[in-house]
Amino acid sequence: MTTQTRKNIMDMFIEGARRGFTIATTNLLPNVVMAFVIIQALKITGLLDWVGLVCQPIMAFWGLPGVAATVLLASLMSMGGAVGVSASLVVAGTLSGHDVTVLLPAIYLMGNPVQNVGRCLGTAEVNARYYPHIITVCVINALLSMWVMQLIV
Repeated sequence: MTTQTRKNIMDMFIEGARRGFTIATTNLLPNVVMAFVIIQALKITGLLDWVGLVCQPIMAFWGLPGVAATVLLASLMSMGGAVGVSASLVVAGTLSGHDVTVLLPAIYLMGNPVQNVGRCLGTAEVNARYYPHIITVCVINALLSMWVMQLIV
């Protein structure tokens, strides 16, 4: 007969908090810091203004400023990075709260497909010829979500 050890609730809480802290500091924080650094570098070099001008006609379909495209590009690489880019652009006064509200579902629906290809699809042995289709569906969902958000907010 085996004896089951029961953990008390405080031990479980502390263990969960440690795991959460580890995830935040090793996975999320580096992406957010990277995003802030990239946005600052783009601002200093003037490339952020250039991206805004080039992408303005496209982003106008969703009622967003051109620089909002940098958030979507970042979300292709990392959700945490895209959130960091959004926060950085809000702090800089480039994006409004409304703009970020429209972008947030797109960030999560896009779901950092570049990382997922290696982490999920590769591990699951999905045939590589389907990768472009899977990524395209993610991007289409993200773009559609921005129109829905414009209707809601």
